[in-house]
Amino acid sequence: MKPLLPGATIGVLGGGQLGRMMAVTARQMGYRIVVLDPSPRCPTAQVSDGVVVGALDDLDAARHLARQVDVITLDTEHVPADVLAELHTIAPVRPGAEVLRTIQDRLVQKSFLDGLGVAQAKWAPVGNADELAAGLAKVGAPAILKVRRAGYDGKGQVRVDAAADGPAQLARLRGEPAVIEEVVPFTREISVVLARGLGGDIQFYPIAENVHRRHILHTTRAPAPMAAGQRERAEQMALNVAEALDHCGVIAVEMFELADGRLLVNEIAPRTHNSGHYTYGACATSQFEQHVRAVCGLPLGDPRALTGAVMVNLIGDLWSAGPPAWHHVLARPEARLHLYGKDAPAPGRKMGHVVLLDDDTDRALRTAEDLIAQLTPRP
Repeated sequence: MKPLLPGATIGVLGGGQLGRMMAVTARQMGYRIVVLDPSPRCPTAQVSDGVVVGALDDLDAARHLARQVDVITLDTEHVPADVLAELHTIAPVRPGAEVLRTIQDRLVQKSFLDGLGVAQAKWAPVGNADELAAGLAKVGAPAILKVRRAGYDGKGQVRVDAAADGPAQLARLRGEPAVIEEVVPFTREISVVLARGLGGDIQFYPIAENVHRRHILHTTRAPAPMAAGQRERAEQMALNVAEALDHCGVIAVEMFELADGRLLVNEIAPRTHNSGHYTYGACATSQFEQHVRAVCGLPLGDPRALTGAVMVNLIGDLWSAGPPAWHHVLARPEARLHLYGKDAPAPGRKMGHVVLLDDDTDRALRTAEDLIAQLTPRP
């Protein structure tokens, strides 16, 4: 298929920070951007050539976007797969509807991974009290109940510490179909971010090591300290996933690493990813440029790291007493501040991030914690 060259128009479904950073990069490369989002002032709209205002499940609005663009991609995996399938009759959609059909439902995603023979935590479907009892018998307690659809950053999930607590915790999900997973005693979480081009070519980014707070990504360190053999095993698992999905674009595969070295896939994100933000400054080709290259049918760029890096998320809690004291960040020559242009901060909301470019990633992690302490309002 003929590649889409600069001057072509890319449609983005969803106007959050991932779309914003991709749009900035795409426009630097000479592409035009049209975004679909419920808000005309969403982060991506602020840096786009056109905005279609509408919900992500508004098929008429999505068709209106599709008629203006040469290719369609997404900022979020929560776009209904049926909408993508309809849009594909108007313009190419990358990644495609079948990728999202597999990813959007945790039961389908987990069944897909089982079918591939990819290791993951023990799990079971839960739709009622009987299935809950059977699931707890299979995975044991403690366990985590997660809604099958639309959960992220800890939303839509509850912990079951003992089998007797199960019915009460299930009730908190308000009848939503769910899955139950064992609580995995992992030593750390890593993510493999890779890009797969239209012709199946692959480029891997340095593997990232992630730390979460209150279910939200706090810091990412790259490259993750890791033996070569373990890195190759992680990359092969992620490659198996991307190829089985026939994915086009950037994809992130989050994994748990256990004390005995085993790797378990936790989640799949068929898009650019929070744990790949470090690439925007630390790598020869950022994940956002790589995604543009992939969906436009261009050769993939060089993903090699130019320096070590740590990324720390800036959460809305930091704004509780007004704008944070940015001079603490801007005074550091190795710091790169990214703010997302969101209208209103809120607790738990991702408002931006800082990337610290430093080959000594232990030092960069300490610097990240120092910066967060300096930016945190005093009681």
